[in-house]
Amino acid sequence: MSEQETAQRGWTSGLSFILAVTGAAVGLGNIWRFPYMAGEHGGSAFLLLYAGFVLCLGLPIMAAEIMIGRAGGRAPLQSMRWLAERSGVSPRWGWVAFWGGATLLMVLSFYSVVAGWALDYTVQSLSGQLAGRSPEAIGRAFDALLASPWRVVADHTLFMIMTLGVVAAGVRSGIVRLNNWLVPLLYVLLIALVIMVAFMTDGVLPALRWLLTPDFSQINGSVVLNAMGHAFFTLATGACSLMAYGAGMPARQRVLPVVFTVAVLDVLVALLAGVAIFAVVFDQHMTVSQGPGLVFVTLPIAFAEWPGGSLWLGAFMGVLVVATWTSSINMAEPLVAMLEDAGWRRRRAAWMVGGSAWALGLLSALSFSVLAGVRPLAGMSLFDVMTALPTDIMMPIGGLLIALFAAWRLERGRAFKGLGAGPLGFAVWRGVTRFSAIPLLAVVFIATLVTAG
Repeated sequence: MSEQETAQRGWTSGLSFILAVTGAAVGLGNIWRFPYMAGEHGGSAFLLLYAGFVLCLGLPIMAAEIMIGRAGGRAPLQSMRWLAERSGVSPRWGWVAFWGGATLLMVLSFYSVVAGWALDYTVQSLSGQLAGRSPEAIGRAFDALLASPWRVVADHTLFMIMTLGVVAAGVRSGIVRLNNWLVPLLYVLLIALVIMVAFMTDGVLPALRWLLTPDFSQINGSVVLNAMGHAFFTLATGACSLMAYGAGMPARQRVLPVVFTVAVLDVLVALLAGVAIFAVVFDQHMTVSQGPGLVFVTLPIAFAEWPGGSLWLGAFMGVLVVATWTSSINMAEPLVAMLEDAGWRRRRAAWMVGGSAWALGLLSALSFSVLAGVRPLAGMSLFDVMTALPTDIMMPIGGLLIALFAAWRLERGRAFKGLGAGPLGFAVWRGVTRFSAIPLLAVVFIATLVTAG
């Protein structure tokens, strides 16, 4: 890729870059997945492990991924191959980018399906269709949505068009402009929702106690594996997506402050979403282990009793759509960038990525209706497989490979320049990655898989 092409793909400012990485990290995983995963895995135990993995694994490996992109100055595949050649190691390290691309495509496929549910619920909420319904009627409404293949596929299609339309417009015209507006808006809406919940319910303190009081008895192999996978998922680490952003990172910006800022914002959104949701759950004496339907069934029941409940439910679903939209856009961009560097025009590349993710997403979209009887793995539905495989397995493996390349195989001078942290910062990052993050990730991942088996 030429210097001119790199500049066109670059970020207009340091703030734009931080918002882009935040947009890639903060999304469905924080607002939809974290609450139901915490509800199913012990609350505080899951949160404790998740936060610990963000600190011990997420930060150093996230820094490694951005650094590789910055040092290579190309799309993920080209960066990995070019840096491997310059470092005198096998160009087969470039296959890590293919692994990351497959991971991103799978995540994008089910992201679009769940975001389609949120779009549907946003319209239903703001139009008053859910107002005044009984808990049984609301539960049936969600079941009816999932059981309607045409409705789910239509919502999935609309969201995919929204996502790839922005990506096709390019970095500066589409992604930067949208991130600059939507990422701050996400925090404003979420904070407003938490404040409203604090005034309207008595569940904030019980929710905080449940989320923040450690309960080590809840920790087992399944909780550990899911918490580790969720840490990678919410930071968008391990799928090579952040390499594409590192390639256009402003020259004066440093990697370590960026990843620390993004990690703090990521955990903050998860906590805000968790407090808002579980405050309502505890106030209404509902069960916390609702699974993927927690947001779509439990909250409409609770909001139905509030003054202006339809408006607030619509606002919450709007937050979910906004968060998923920014993440989906920032996940699609690295895939488009790889095709661009292979000679494709951006618009053609964008619609090829969107078409592939849309087709793959049909497995998730139809897993509750015409494909409900398909249980390919240990009784898991296609939706369960499509969400668990990339987040709990593929991202940690990708993160391990990225860390191994960055800390052990990449030529020291290029790594030092790409990280931009000075001698002390580089030594600390390299030491932590080599002797803490990589061994910990390998041991935890293998041990939990053996335990689960």
